[in-house]
Amino acid sequence: MATALQHGYSGQAYSPQGDKGRFVLPPLFRKAVKESSEGRVLCLAKHDRWNCLTGFGLSRRAELDAQVDREEAIAIERGTEFDRDMRSMQLFGFNEVPFDDSGRFVMPDHLTALGCIEDGLYFQGAGRFFTIWNPEELAKMGAGWEAAQAACANLLADAKAKRK
Repeated sequence: MATALQHGYSGQAYSPQGDKGRFVLPPLFRKAVKESSEGRVLCLAKHDRWNCLTGFGLSRRAELDAQVDREEAIAIERGTEFDRDMRSMQLFGFNEVPFDDSGRFVMPDHLTALGCIEDGLYFQGAGRFFTIWNPEELAKMGAGWEAAQAACANLLADAKAKRK
């Protein structure tokens, strides 16, 4: 199976909410997700620290197992507590969401609420995964987020201009 690391997720995109409440996985991300999932399956989860969602392909499962092992080893080395069950639940609690050839998918209701999703999605590549933001939530982020905020504002303005 191809891995998300080989394909990676980079770049930015914006997807307004379409008919029937669907969103579109942008082509930039769609190709990598299809290759890493060997099909049309998008994995979505709430980010563990930021007020956004994460997306990736199915091939990341093996990487998540290794991540739990690494985090547990670090905790043991430092002499700190580590709840392997809780961390596994956080990492493997993602939803597998199908999308069509055009990238259209329906966002699960609970993720819409957790990600504060409204009428559009901003996608930001992050290497092994990508983040999915409500533009208003991204705008609230502090220092270090300026490039993503500027790209989002530009893509949102372009989308609004196209609707006119």
